[in-house]
Amino acid sequence: MSEALLEVTVLHPRDVPGAQEGGADRLHLVAAGADAVLSPEPGVVSSVCRETELPVFVLLRLNDSWTTTGGELTRLVGLAEDYLGCGAAGVSFGFLDADLEIDAEVCTHLATSLPGVPWTFHEAVDATLDPRRSWRRLLGLPGLVAVRSAGSPQGLSVGYDDLLATAADPQVARLLMPGGGLLAEQVPWFVRAGVSMFHLGPQVRPGGSLKSYVDAGHVRSWRLLLDSAVERAAGSVSSTR
Repeated sequence: MSEALLEVTVLHPRDVPGAQEGGADRLHLVAAGADAVLSPEPGVVSSVCRETELPVFVLLRLNDSWTTTGGELTRLVGLAEDYLGCGAAGVSFGFLDADLEIDAEVCTHLATSLPGVPWTFHEAVDATLDPRRSWRRLLGLPGLVAVRSAGSPQGLSVGYDDLLATAADPQVARLLMPGGGLLAEQVPWFVRAGVSMFHLGPQVRPGGSLKSYVDAGHVRSWRLLLDSAVERAAGSVSSTR
């Protein structure tokens, strides 16, 4: 492992300087409302992309559940095309069926409707009934570059142990992006397991408030933590050879 990818959630262009100056590698753009985190307006995507050269992944989600309808699916494809036209580098989505299984059909439709576009499966995976079975389904989806997970709908404070155990599978570790209440002390253990992507949200905002802008100092502290963990893990591997 040579480096760790750090993804930071942003809500608007004012969040970009802090994320960029602090050392983020990728931005995850969403619209955070009172009741749910949904897709942003294309104008916001355009504004954010104009502020940075970092890759921007944009959330595709039109309601507060993990399901979607045929009409919404058509609209999501159109939204994604608008986002890409605004400068987005990729998208983020994740859908479950009525049995709380990965909706591979819907996800495959979206992925194949956007050929060559990288995408992240977001924390919907934590709401499935059998995460290990879900991971087997995810591994076969086209264009997937990351899976953001906390190991539990309650976040990493509850799901950390299970998620770390799941990351023992190299195929999982390659795609896993821990997020959802990530704590500093958890990072070295994920890195040792081979995880190389990490997601941050409220942790990089003063007071953890969405009313605060992303702070460069907060992001930088995580950047240094990740880089240090990677260096230590690389040194540990070298010393065993």
